[in-house]
Formats: sequence, structure tokens, C-alpha cells
Amino acid sequence: MSRLVVVSNRLPALGKGVAAGGLAVALEAALKNHEGLWLGWSGRAVEDATDDLRLVDEGNVTYAALDLTPEDIAGYYEGISNSVLWPLCHYRPDLLEFNRTAMERYLAVNEKFARVLVGLLQPGDLVWVHDYHLMPLAAKLRALGVTNRIGYFHHIPWPAHDLFRALPRADDFLSEMLAYDVVGLQTPGDAKNLRDALDAARHRLERATSPRGTRIGAYPISIDTRGFTARARRARDLPRIRDLHQRFGPRDLVIGVDRLDYSKGLPERLRAIEQLLENHAGLHNRVSFLQITPASRSGIEGYDRIQQEVAERAGRLNASYGTLDWVPVRYINRAFSHSLLAGLYRLARVGLVTPLRDGMNLVAKEYVAAQDPEDPGVLVLSQFAGAAAEMQSALIVNPYDVEEVANAIARALTMSIAERRERHTDMLRRLERYPVSVWAENFVTDLEGRKHASAA
Repeated sequence: MSRLVVVSNRLPALGKGVAAGGLAVALEAALKNHEGLWLGWSGRAVEDATDDLRLVDEGNVTYAALDLTPEDIAGYYEGISNSVLWPLCHYRPDLLEFNRTAMERYLAVNEKFARVLVGLLQPGDLVWVHDYHLMPLAAKLRALGVTNRIGYFHHIPWPAHDLFRALPRADDFLSEMLAYDVVGLQTPGDAKNLRDALDAARHRLERATSPRGTRIGAYPISIDTRGFTARARRARDLPRIRDLHQRFGPRDLVIGVDRLDYSKGLPERLRAIEQLLENHAGLHNRVSFLQITPASRSGIEGYDRIQQEVAERAGRLNASYGTLDWVPVRYINRAFSHSLLAGLYRLARVGLVTPLRDGMNLVAKEYVAAQDPEDPGVLVLSQFAGAAAEMQSALIVNPYDVEEVANAIARALTMSIAERRERHTDMLRRLERYPVSVWAENFVTDLEGRKHASAA
């Protein structure tokens, strides 16, 4: 069996094996079936960062940690990755902050990843690169003579072609995509957007790019469905969950869990909650909204602004509607364990997942997996989340239409148990058929050059 070499911007916490949550959970299934190597940035800023690596063995996986300089981080991570590629792929070209110095640093860091990876690769290794931080990596590896099969997975949306053209050096990025053997995206729509961009630029790319027959497909990422369901069932007995259950009492809980990011639609979500309370006085003191929003990317202007806006809006809403014994909105800026979140999802009558644009949104899938099948809650889901393509039994909403979102929450709170069960059963069946292990297996199968029936 070929060794699987994973490359991502960040590593899981060294010394703890493959961690729960995010990319690590998604890749655990693939790595546990292969002798594995995982290369990524250590998260450290070092003034004199070299190409030296720190290697940590955990089971059959070796983690290779690479240090970066503050200048690397400013250009590669904060500059191009977070201030150009992220806003563009989330349909916010107005937030692009491009400069050529940052782009030079972004490309230099990709070259650094390529240099150190060449020294680690063995013949027959399969290389699986993750996300927009490392889009040029395959081209850098090919320039160094690497002939191994290399795949890329794009975890965020791929924008429509007309929007993609706003990206500086757009044709170069497209050419670099063609250095991969397989390119995976979250949805068929994302895959179409990439194909459209390649087709539109083909006459320009052919002069600079040797064709590899790159396979472009949709591979919707999923979760460990059965594992998360079991986690949520166990979480009922956690002291903090029992305490919260008593604290909320007879009130229905509406929950949102999102990183602090302008793509998540948090101000619009709070406006919908306000609209709900304005339209439905009978829900006062009967519903509590819990928004858990760990801060991310602090120090970047766009993120600092959204944090202030959301906090102020939550405060005004509580001031307008709160009473001595009822706070409509609990807004918390910190992270919680997966186990505690699973218990909170199970408590919640409504899961509110309303991003303005999202590659997939695994919270939506976790919320469904966490529910008690005898008395399940209702998922209210943005039509612009990648998960909406698979979870049509959710209440699908336009997150920009706060009246529609408010009405969907009201409908969810009054929905009959028979309808709740029917909707939940349909979505859970899909999640059980297509867990994260199948996602990983399908991608690796195609990377090996074999085909499966599920890729778009």
C-alpha cells in the first residue's frame, strides 16, 4: 500500500495524535489506513526559520513541523491567504487587500514547503495537499522533479469565473491547479466554477502548462457520523450539560456555533433573532439563543470589525428585550470541547446555520448527528452553505432575508414531532451512508488512479 503524505498549513497539536475537530478528523480515516506523514507549519514564528523540521511519531503517522518567520506569516498567511484568497473565495472582493510583496512571500513559503517535502518523499508516495494556503505547491514540486501523484482539496468555495478573474495572477493559479493529478472541491457547483475558469483561460494556459489530465471532482466532506452520535448521547450525562438543561428550564434553545468570520452571517443572524422576537411576542421568555463564536484571525481589520459589530448588536438586543430572569441572547467568544458542543447540539430545539457563503459547514452535519431520533431538533440552513446540497430536509433559507430566517425559526419551534422525525431521519440516513471515512477513501482511490462511483 502506498504511503499517504498529507500537507496542510497547520498541523494538529503535536504529541496528541490526530486531534478531534476540523481537518484532523477528516483525515484520520485516511491516515489510519496508510503509513502516513503529515507536513505543516508548526504555528511558531521564529526570526531565523530554517528548512529544518521537528519530527514526532504518533502511531503510524509521522508529523513534520516547519517553522516560519514573522515576515512569512505576514505575507503568506495574513496577507495572501487571509486577505486575498479567503475573501475572494467567499464572494467578498471588496475586502481584498493585495500587495506584491505579500504575494512574493506566499510563493516563497510554498517553495519552502516544496523543498522540505522533496527530502521526505519516497517513490510511490501519494501526496494530498490541503487548502488555499498551498495552491501552488504541486507546481513547485514538479519544478523540483517530483513525479509522484499529487492531489489537492479545496475546503472553501471556489468562486464563479467572473469573480475569480479579480484575483491577481489568476491565470498562474489556474495553471498551478493543472499540476495536480486530482483536484477535489466541496460541491458540484464549486467543481463547475473551476472547470469554467479553466475553459475560459485554456488558450492562455496551453502555452505554459503541460497537460496531466487533471481530474476535477466534487467530494463533499463529512463527519464521523456514528462517532458523533455516540458522543452526543454520552454528553447527556456531563455535569455541565445537566446544569445547562436545568438553567434553560422550559425554554427552547436555539444554537449557533461559528468561527468569528464575516462569511458566517452573524450580524444578519442576530437581526433575524430580533425580527423573530418583534414578530412573535408569545416567544418572549420562551426561547433562548446561544451563539458560540471562538475568535479567529485577531488583528486583521475585517475580523476586528465584525467582532465589535456582533457584540454590540447582541448587547442592544438584550437591552431591548431582556428581563430580570431572561437574557434572549448569550454570546460567547471562546471555544468549547467537541463533547460539550455535542451535548449542546442535542439540547437545542433549533440549529441555526446561516453563513453567507460556506464551503461545506460541518456544524450542520454535527447538529443533525447529535439529535435524539425520538425527539429531534430542526436544522435551519443557509442555501449558500455547501451542506445545503446534501441536506434538503433542513429548512433552507436565504441568510440575507432576515424575515425569512425569522419565519423559519418560528416554524422550527412549532413543528410537529412527526415532521421533525421525518426530516431528521432523511438527513441522518445520508450522513450514515456517506461518513468522513468514505470521503477520504473516495479521494485517495481517485488519487491512486482508480475510479469510484461517487465523485462528481
